[in-house]
Amino acid sequence: MTKVVPLYDRVVVRPMSQEKTTASGIVIPDTHKEEKPMEGEVIAVGPGRLNDAGKHVAVGVKKGQKILFSKYSPTEVKVDDEDLLILEEKDILAVIE
Repeated sequence: MTKVVPLYDRVVVRPMSQEKTTASGIVIPDTHKEEKPMEGEVIAVGPGRLNDAGKHVAVGVKKGQKILFSKYSPTEVKVDDEDLLILEEKDILAVIE
């Protein structure tokens, strides 16, 4: 398995399925719903951004956390046939607890 190591304040996320199924079994794809933030699981975190003094400021999320992020902010990548997303810490909206 290839290991993806994000740089600076970037985070690698495994997107979670956004499809919903109605009570009668009809699948509503992501493209037919109102615009909502996306969910994903953090699988790798960079060391943090550099401040003015040249020190790393740690990223506020950890590996394994579930997050909400802006739909149009991540960069899509394919690693070992798995679709992953890379986004900056500033594009993370919330942590799901």
